[in-house]
Amino acid sequence: MYQLRGRVGRSNRRAYAYLLIPPENELTEIARRRLAALKEFSDLGAGFKIAALDLELRGAGNMLGGEQSGHIEAVGFELYTSMLEAAVKEIKGESREEQPSTQLNLGIALRIDESYVPEENQRLRLYKKIAGGRSEAAIAEVRAEMEDRYGALPDATVYLLEAALIRLECEQIGIAQVDRKRAELHIRFMENADIDPLRLMQLVEQNAARGAQFTPQGLLKFPLAATRSDEVLLEIHELLASLATVPKEQILPAAKATH
Repeated sequence: MYQLRGRVGRSNRRAYAYLLIPPENELTEIARRRLAALKEFSDLGAGFKIAALDLELRGAGNMLGGEQSGHIEAVGFELYTSMLEAAVKEIKGESREEQPSTQLNLGIALRIDESYVPEENQRLRLYKKIAGGRSEAAIAEVRAEMEDRYGALPDATVYLLEAALIRLECEQIGIAQVDRKRAELHIRFMENADIDPLRLMQLVEQNAARGAQFTPQGLLKFPLAATRSDEVLLEIHELLASLATVPKEQILPAAKATH
């Protein structure tokens, strides 16, 4: 739509493009965000902002090539950043240590709002630091930096940092993927997961009445009681602590006050 607007009226005559859309309540969330972006970024030179938002909504395509395919939302910004860094190192011929990475799809707004950190470069730098954080201390350092420079964290940014801690917990345990399907979590383990099978089976049996099950394909389906974003994150922390083979106090602490 943005490209079409730029191609209408390339002459000495002023031209207009009228784009008809259905009522907003019939549009998808992504469609509404795209339309809002067109309304907001209408000043001269706003093309980069449109492209940056489109990167988040539509997908990055071939990270180092010309094709446009794929979807950044399918892998998450954190995984996308690490994949891009690994691809650049591979092209440069630099060796890199393989580290397990967990994919999170929690259905929660995880972002650094433009109203909180106005500069795009700073937001991208903070995203990269959070995605690259390999310890609780590293995540805490990013949080302290943001609070010091920009003030109290918005909810979506708090949730972003909590999700980073969940990612670290998952990687420590050996969880490859966590998907939130409405009121249920789908957890897929890595081949070398550090999980006690007896503890896993006991956890499933204790929650079988609520719908917990472990499928033959190795997928743990676990019911969620929480609906609020902060409560969902706390419940995931507690579930991961119950799955871990090390004592609970040695696992990254669960989400504390988020406001």
